[in-house]
Amino acid sequence: MSETSDAYLARARESLAGAASELVNKRYNNAANRAYFAVFQAAVVALEQAGIRPPGGKDEWSHRQVQALFPPLITRQKRYPTELRPTLRQLVTLRELADYGLAGVSEPQARRAVARAHAFIAAITDQERSTR
Repeated sequence: MSETSDAYLARARESLAGAASELVNKRYNNAANRAYFAVFQAAVVALEQAGIRPPGGKDEWSHRQVQALFPPLITRQKRYPTELRPTLRQLVTLRELADYGLAGVSEPQARRAVARAHAFIAAITDQERSTR
C-alpha cells in the first residue's frame, strides 16, 4: 500500500471511531458527519489501490471526484459488493442534513450511517488485504 493509502486508511479508521463515539454520546449530527468522512477517506484508499489518481495531476481529492470515480470500481471492475454503491451518496446527503439542515439527524439515521461506514471500511480493508 502507498503512503497516501496508509494515511487515508488511518484517517478513515479514526473518523469511524469518532462516529461511533459521537453516536454513543448522542451527538447524532456529528456521528453522521464523521461517518461520511470515514467513507470518503476509505474510498480514496480504494481509488489509490486501483491505480486511480486525482485528475489534473493534483495531490488532493475533491468530494465530487471521489463520488464520481468510486462507483465504477463496483459496477465495472467488480472490486466491491454492489451494496456499497449508494453509500457515498447516502452519507454525503446525510452529512449535509447534519451540517446544514434544521431538523438534523435522528438516532436511527446516525446508527445506520455508522453501520454503513463500518461495512464500507471493512470491504475496502478486505480488498486491500487480498491484493497483497
